[in-house]
This record gives sequence, structure tokens and C-alpha cells, in this order.
Amino acid sequence: MNYSRSGLKLTESFEGCKLAAYQDSTGRWTIGYGHTGHDVYPGLEITQIQAEQFLLQDVQWASECINRLVMIQLSQSEFDALVDFCFNVGCGNFAGSTLLKLLNAGNISAAAQEFDKWDHAGGKVVAGLLRRRQAETAEFTGA
Repeated sequence: MNYSRSGLKLTESFEGCKLAAYQDSTGRWTIGYGHTGHDVYPGLEITQIQAEQFLLQDVQWASECINRLVMIQLSQSEFDALVDFCFNVGCGNFAGSTLLKLLNAGNISAAAQEFDKWDHAGGKVVAGLLRRRQAETAEFTGA
């Protein structure tokens, strides 16, 4: 499956866009719409077009992760919610999650209840992450 424009808007709305590198709540250097990696460092500045290119690259790896790990058929809204979730928490964390285990066991409703458990960063509850998880749950369930 491919990430939809609706899903992309979800990611953009929670990531926001910053054209100068900054440290996120866990101290990781970040730029654009939540882009991290070896290519992000203090003092880096990018254009809006570069930020959008990074976002498209980043949601691509998240989409590939979902397509590779989820063994059941998903609706577009379920897929979009999972891509946003994976984009935010990382493929490795998603791969080991109870959410994925429940999904692959076909227990969709229990899987939907797992999103809210991922509201911590740096060992602390983050209100913005809880709002994001609630939006992902709503997207996932069609609520």
C-alpha cells in the first residue's frame, strides 16, 4: 500500500516544519518535518522544498516497514495511521510492539487500544504525543 495525502497531512500536522536544525525532546537533532539522521547537525538550515523531500523519503521507509511487517489486509485509514505511528516511533520499535502482534493475530480492536500507550519520550509522558496517538487511533478506527 501507499501512504495517502490524508496520511501525509496527519504527519505534517503533528511534526510541524522547522527549517533550522533543533534538538527534539530526547536531544536528537531534527529538521523539517521530524527528519533525523546522520545528515542533521547543529546549524543546518534547509529550504521548504528540502523539508518536503525529506518527509517523502521518511514516510517511504515507514510505509515499507508497515508493508513488510503487517500480515493482514488493512484499510487505507488503518495503513495511514500505522505509517504515521511508525514514522514517529521507528520501525524497530513498531516491529517489537504489542500493537503489531495484536494486528497480525487479527485482533484489530485490541491493536487500536495500543496507540495511547506510546505517549512517552525520554521516559516522560508528553501531552503532544498523547494527542498524536489519539489522532492515529481515530484515523485507524475511522472514528
